Amino acid sequence: MSPMPRRAEMLRAFLERDARYEGLFYTGVRTTGIFCRPTCPARKPRIENVEFFGSTAAALLAGYRPCRRCEPMRVPGGAPAWLRPLVDRVEREPTRRWRDRDIRHLGLDPGRVRRWFQRHHGMTFHAYSRARRLGQALGRIQEGDPVSGVAFGSGYDSLSGFNEAFRKLAGTTPTEALDAPLVVLTRIPTPLGPMVAGATADAVCLLEFADRRMLPAQLGVLTRRMGCVLAPGTNDVLGALKEALERYFQGEAIDDDVPLVLRGTPFQERVWNELRRIPRGSTLSYAELARRVGRPSAVRAVAAANGANRVAILVPCHRVVGSDGALTGYGGGVWRKRRLLELEGVAISERLELTRN
Repeated sequence: MSPMPRRAEMLRAFLERDARYEGLFYTGVRTTGIFCRPTCPARKPRIENVEFFGSTAAALLAGYRPCRRCEPMRVPGGAPAWLRPLVDRVEREPTRRWRDRDIRHLGLDPGRVRRWFQRHHGMTFHAYSRARRLGQALGRIQEGDPVSGVAFGSGYDSLSGFNEAFRKLAGTTPTEALDAPLVVLTRIPTPLGPMVAGATADAVCLLEFADRRMLPAQLGVLTRRMGCVLAPGTNDVLGALKEALERYFQGEAIDDDVPLVLRGTPFQERVWNELRRIPRGSTLSYAELARRVGRPSAVRAVAAANGANRVAILVPCHRVVGSDGALTGYGGGVWRKRRLLELEGVAISERLELTRN
């Protein structure tokens, strides 16, 4: 078990519902016998009644039961049990046009569904399902199906309505987007929080923690670099990625054959390819990385390229540390960098400050 932060720091994080500490500790409340995530929305207990645990197993062994509101046993980022019927239906019927009455028919409150999707996907459920339908539509058009047939088959009453909706999603018309790669985006729950993954039909091009502040900018860069259209969805590549991540978080080496497409400047791509050569269970300093890419005096530029990496874990930028071995900044949060390295068998110095980002 990883060393936990100081009690005062955990109390602050718990009282402020600080999402950066998700997965780092769990809070047990003696008066209720319940343990929670740091971000639990329930009313906060008296401080003297709180104790902390480094894992769900430790909390369970201490006699606590999981909170029903924040569900600490659920992998962070996964859909809660009450939402699963709708999520499963969307997976089975990705081209369906959903209405509030359909949601109510499943026994769900449309307002509650809207708020969950807004919080976790940055858009309402109807916007999400509409974008997913349009992404499926582009795939069919690129395979040769006529635009008119695809439009009506996607639930639109007119070709003009379909074209306008598509323009809002992709910034172009379906016909103009015929040659644009389609990158489908999905959220993958992990023990360190949800990740946003993106892939073409052939390769992964994005894997970022969903709460990374730079994620919107990364999506913009990805769109420009690849000239692609982004849409919610899934494909075989993302399915293989999800399975590879599950094995990785169980302690196995991630598959080297997960296909990647890395688009950046020539210098960035050289740095990213060098990152992929760092063996699991080891680290490299920024200075040594600069030397390996043939630019020993360009340590700052190497650090910038490291930070611009859009494919976390598979392109292991978390394996780069300071010259003295200290953990420096990481886009997903230094605490995640520590957890990833520990998972890979790297011994970490006790001096790490978890509040640094």
